[in-house]
Amino acid sequence: MMRCMIMTLGALTISLILTANSWGGDRILTMSTTTSTQSSGLLDILLPEFKKDTGIGVKVIAKGTGAAIRDGMDGNVDVIFVHAKGREEKFVQDGFGTKRFPVMHNDFVLIGPGEDPAGIRGETSAADALRKIAEKKATFISRGDDSGTHTKEQALWADSGIKLAERTRTIVKKAKMKKITAQWPADSSSWYLSIGQGMGKALTYTDEKQAYTLSDRGTYIKYRYGKTPPVELEVLVEGDEKLANPYGIIPINPKKYPEVKYEKAMQLVQWITGPRGQKLIGAYRLEGKQLFYPDVIR
Repeated sequence: MMRCMIMTLGALTISLILTANSWGGDRILTMSTTTSTQSSGLLDILLPEFKKDTGIGVKVIAKGTGAAIRDGMDGNVDVIFVHAKGREEKFVQDGFGTKRFPVMHNDFVLIGPGEDPAGIRGETSAADALRKIAEKKATFISRGDDSGTHTKEQALWADSGIKLAERTRTIVKKAKMKKITAQWPADSSSWYLSIGQGMGKALTYTDEKQAYTLSDRGTYIKYRYGKTPPVELEVLVEGDEKLANPYGIIPINPKKYPEVKYEKAMQLVQWITGPRGQKLIGAYRLEGKQLFYPDVIR
């Protein structure tokens, strides 16, 4: 009799643990996002407040936009939060996401050493600035990781009018090999370095090499004013409309992947595009500098 009671209590305990674990898992969303939302410190502000308001936690997988979109295409996450609008719209058109919701924007900046050997400081056209860098064969560091920043960089090189070549290379990200095909300046092996890394590492390496790179403004501010030691790079080109950097959030389509937590993903979407999330985005400052600008409620 005693043995039977012990077995029954044991089974009940296991059942309660499994139920609790299942419920806890249901209260956690998985979000694949660009490194800039994490490296800038923004998610450290937003996600704890979202959990406080809704009880829903968010597991963040930070990587380049291309890899984050592939996570969504594979159904490995519940939502993506990225910054490559054309690719985001295609992701929705192809049925992987339900809708792209605009969230916020900042901009890209061309940065480099204060000495500015290529003489690009003050250029109003980012494409013209890149052409000068190529003509001077000044060292340029590319993320080369299929991120939103890398996508923008390729578009700017295409606008610069210099000869480009398509190259495929293999990079290692988080112990995984993947092939990246991209447009590079032709005959640039002596000055164009594609490193296959996130924005933070690209900024650090660019600083070490006293080179040039393209960065989103938020991560640059974090590494210039919020890190010890800071990077010493300076913003040399900004303000070109082609440097605009909008961010969007997209729930994964439950018709394609029934296992995704679509309703909770929509709670995140509604919160981050609603008054609470938008106010926090607009108020986020680092060393007194605004990193992102809300696109829905201002």
